[in-house]
Amino acid sequence: MNTVTANELKTKGISAVEARLKVDEEVIISVRGQDRYVVMDLDKYAKLREYELAIAVQEAKADVDAGRCTAESVAEHMQRVTDV
Repeated sequence: MNTVTANELKTKGISAVEARLKVDEEVIISVRGQDRYVVMDLDKYAKLREYELAIAVQEAKADVDAGRCTAESVAEHMQRVTDV
């Protein structure tokens, strides 16, 4: 993965990131020698979010199938969580 320093980003601007995105799908931004941020194309980010949501749905379905859920009204839920 390509890395852009914060100083390079400051001096060259977004063109430093764009140039590296032509080579790699992600660019790391390094601040004071530490990798801090990742920049990527918005379409790739949207796809990653879609995968993340799909996994959350699978996990929720597994919880329901395993009986790790409670069916209750809003009032019952509020009573249960405030009684703790």
